[in-house]
Amino acid sequence: MNGPHDLGGAHGLGPVAPEKDEPYFHAAWEKRALGVTLSCGAFGAWTIDESRHARENLAPATYLSASYYEIWTRALETLLKRHGFVTQAELDGGHRLEQGAAPKRVLKADMVAGVLAKGGPCDRPVEGCPRFAAGDRVRTKNFNPETHTRLPRYARAKLGRVEAVQGSFVFPDDNAHGRGENPQWVYTVVFDGPEIWGEGADPTLTVSIDAWESYLEHV
Repeated sequence: MNGPHDLGGAHGLGPVAPEKDEPYFHAAWEKRALGVTLSCGAFGAWTIDESRHARENLAPATYLSASYYEIWTRALETLLKRHGFVTQAELDGGHRLEQGAAPKRVLKADMVAGVLAKGGPCDRPVEGCPRFAAGDRVRTKNFNPETHTRLPRYARAKLGRVEAVQGSFVFPDDNAHGRGENPQWVYTVVFDGPEIWGEGADPTLTVSIDAWESYLEHV
């Protein structure tokens, strides 16, 4: 979707100003927000792609005025309600009013280190060979889906070159909406700066993205 998260090339938002020696968390509640989000994700009720879509689906005014972990917690509320774990009345009141859905799994304290070390691998086998090879000229798809996609707006309908075949991975555009993992080949595609940013862009710059196979067509 063309949401507030997809800001590549947007004007008027000010410079990116990295904070020197920035801490992992700026307040104690942010640690808790991370912990609660990971614990609820372990319930097994939604995928990482659905959680990403819940964040990008926030209203633009809400998303752009919220901090990083505020975005996480607002999206988590959406997911918990959607899957029957809480109601809006319970969130408003701060306590349980009825029995909610039962989680498939519970992340206990002694499991956390192992779970974080393992991560969430999303590489999957697929039948058939890659359609594209390193060096192929390709054009990205031109579309504006209302659903989740990992193809950013600035890289749509652009000419590029396949730099590498990265393997086959879960297709997030489907996985975010319960349509299955449907893995595809993924490619690193390189674009010249002027192709992405237009006239006046630095011709010595390039932009690289990882693109799922269905995003691409031969040129």
